[in-house]
Amino acid sequence: MLKNKKALVTGGTRGIGKAIVFDLAANGCNVIFTYHSSEEAAKSIEKESEKFGIKIIGFKADASKFIDTEKSIQFILEKLGNLDILVNNAGITKDNLILRMTEEDFDTVISANLKSVFNYSKLAIKPMMKQRYGRIINISSVVALIGNPGQANYVASKAGVIGLTKSLAREFASRNITVNAVAPGYVSTDMTKELNEVQKEAIVSQIPLKRIAEPVDIAKVVTFLASPSADYITGQVIAVDGGMTM
Repeated sequence: MLKNKKALVTGGTRGIGKAIVFDLAANGCNVIFTYHSSEEAAKSIEKESEKFGIKIIGFKADASKFIDTEKSIQFILEKLGNLDILVNNAGITKDNLILRMTEEDFDTVISANLKSVFNYSKLAIKPMMKQRYGRIINISSVVALIGNPGQANYVASKAGVIGLTKSLAREFASRNITVNAVAPGYVSTDMTKELNEVQKEAIVSQIPLKRIAEPVDIAKVVTFLASPSADYITGQVIAVDGGMTM
């Protein structure tokens, strides 16, 4: 489905990002993924990728820093020759009620989650325009659609991602570049695994499909949006949340 395509996935060493890297690779896509801190995890993914028989390479970069973004784009163009698919997945949380949230915590989350999408999209669009083809998929969140107490900074950043997605989709549709967002609901990650049974039951009670998503549930939608099957889809936000926000 994506044979010989080249993708860049930010924040690709764990959770949703890791699942996206492997699902793209399983569909024939060569992938460069960025990571911020864990070189050990990056090397593990590279080794595990050998079973696909294609290139999966990690690159250390801070998505919030424009200079690191430039280096990432340069790296993929040197290693793979071009860039067809960009998945803006990198993100962090620094949760707190707004009365206790520091200015630094707000700025840090906005920079990591929203400015990073600006950074990578701005630079990835240049080679995409040249080849008149590109697919940009931004990972937002269902909390961007409904809000969440204690996450004002995170919600603002993910809502900003949706606005940026729609603006970029309008700017570059004429160049055959589609831009869409995926808004995951509750996903089984290291964080949710630490919840006790009562907490998990409270979450599941809000979800019509009565289960927490696995990272691969999100990854499959990203792969679809990157595929020819989604060529006529742009500027959309797809909630992958088990029906929680319907």
